Amino acid sequence: MSLDQFRLDNRVAVVTGASRGIGKSVALGLAEAGADVVVSSRKQADLDTVAQEIRAKTGRRGLAVAAHAGKPDDLERLVTSTTDTFGRLDILVNNAGTNPVFGPLIDVTPEAWDKIMQVNVRGYLLLAQRAARVMIEQKRGSIINVSSTGGLRVPAMIGAYGISKAAVIMLTRVLARELGGFNIRVNAIAPGLVETKFSEALWKSETILGSYLKGTPLGRTGQPDEMVGAVLYLASDASSFVTGHTLVLDGGNTT
Repeated sequence: MSLDQFRLDNRVAVVTGASRGIGKSVALGLAEAGADVVVSSRKQADLDTVAQEIRAKTGRRGLAVAAHAGKPDDLERLVTSTTDTFGRLDILVNNAGTNPVFGPLIDVTPEAWDKIMQVNVRGYLLLAQRAARVMIEQKRGSIINVSSTGGLRVPAMIGAYGISKAAVIMLTRVLARELGGFNIRVNAIAPGLVETKFSEALWKSETILGSYLKGTPLGRTGQPDEMVGAVLYLASDASSFVTGHTLVLDGGNTT
């Protein structure tokens, strides 16, 4: 297989939750592979910094569009801004997420449950719908949803989050089935414990970290940059016959 199949020249990508962590690393990686990248999260100032970094480090075009993943109007504006600026949308990385609670599922309030599902599941669906309508016209596209190993096995103390990520895996499979006829591929990645600000309550806890590492063959946590290669594969022609799949990136923890 030629390495050229991993190139993303002349393609436009949208990455949500892109101001830091996995999203930022993925956005930079897509740009390094040749894509123009639209970065999105809630805070414009943080996004402007990432977009500037994309332009400075890769020479690709970077556009920052602040949008809340739980608000339909914001998601519509994100897609419209992308197509108005670049004329197309080839790759969507649904990465934005939230988890405002830490504790037993029996104690999760309806408000916390609704917030998790609004951002982690409904937001993914609504943005995928809008992106897919553009991709259908183009007769081509790749959607990549960021799930979690918490959606594959019962997670301790973050049950609602795990349920939302299990839903993302099924969302991925359903969309892959429905959009395949339009030459749109839909896949997911399921990271394990990755050292980001989002997950620091887990990897900064000696008890939780120790338990996790005992069950992880590679004996360590992941880093945001280690998620990039999988996304590049799923976004590019290198994975042209892959759809409906969830690629686990967890150092072997779920084996």
